[in-house]
Amino acid sequence: MFGVALGVAALITVLSVMNGFEKELRERILGMTSHAFITGNGSPLTDWKNLQSQIQHQPHLLDSAPFVEGQAMLSQGNRVRGTLIRGIDPKLEPRVSTIHENIIQGHFNNLKPGGFGIILGHDLARAMGVRTGDKITLITPHVSPTPAGVIPRLKRLNVVGIFEIGMYEYDSALAIMNIEDAAKLFRIPNQVTGLRLKLDDVFQAPRITHNIMKTLGTEYRAVDWTYQHANFFRALKTEKTVMFVILLLIVAVAAFNIVSTLIMMVTDKQSDIAILKTLGMTPRDIMAIFMVQGVLIGIFGTILGIIGGVSLALNIANIIASLEAFLGYQFLPADVYYISNLPSDLHWNDVTTIGLTAFALSLISTIYPSWKAAQTQPAEALRYD
Repeated sequence: MFGVALGVAALITVLSVMNGFEKELRERILGMTSHAFITGNGSPLTDWKNLQSQIQHQPHLLDSAPFVEGQAMLSQGNRVRGTLIRGIDPKLEPRVSTIHENIIQGHFNNLKPGGFGIILGHDLARAMGVRTGDKITLITPHVSPTPAGVIPRLKRLNVVGIFEIGMYEYDSALAIMNIEDAAKLFRIPNQVTGLRLKLDDVFQAPRITHNIMKTLGTEYRAVDWTYQHANFFRALKTEKTVMFVILLLIVAVAAFNIVSTLIMMVTDKQSDIAILKTLGMTPRDIMAIFMVQGVLIGIFGTILGIIGGVSLALNIANIIASLEAFLGYQFLPADVYYISNLPSDLHWNDVTTIGLTAFALSLISTIYPSWKAAQTQPAEALRYD
């Protein structure tokens, strides 16, 4: 019974923690990339305000904001790094992302048009050896013809801030500029790359985006977050499935214990079973006796495991914090891990699946011992009694 309980509690707790990490990563990613975006079909948007007015009354669409995006290189001394430049409107961007909440140096509002300021990711700034107040050189892929030949376009920028999302992909390769300055550098003045959208349900993003595109022409293209990061979230889902199967083996071991316990009991009760059969009890009745015993073990073990697992999953953060305080040791140091706490997100459908699976394994484990008991021959069992 306690073996089943331990397996169920471990499954619920571990899957809840994995759900918590997935939720944390998803929120950090969506805080930077938005739920979906609309771009021109191979060309910048020349009248993005008209497009914004076309879609603003769409169901499930909360807000939208323009952006300019392009590849470039940053240079500082002998250090050169490739980067993704994203031009944003500081007034509209907070409607669709949380980048303004993750500024650790400088200020988000320092991205003023014409100031050519830039906000770098934490790891990118460290790699370039710059901090707030320094200057850095931006090299765009566009070139300028001169009498001396074709030379790349260079622009000295002021580092006005540093952000830290907690995702190396963004902290090491993303830089934020004012949308007007970025449009000038990428030679698309008064134009934008696209519109970023914020939806009311991130899990319905593909359907909502598809419905929005029905109202727009073929000159537009929409991409949602599930398509942008499909491989990443597919890997998380696969890892969760594999972890479920591995931890389910704990329950399987407990179920095997039920088998061995019932087999030993059948062997010990051979005489009693024989007497019951001579009194008229059928093999089906004998099977029912042992199946009920095994099922009760499974039911009580599953219930105990669910109570323990749910309690642990709901309080795992406090329990870990207490353990860290007691041991004087931090399990996830903030200077090593971006997620320094242990998040937990309990899904009741996971609890239901685990409970039903544990009960099914317990039920299956009773079949062979019960069948063995039903096959007892009274004459053979009572021969030496």
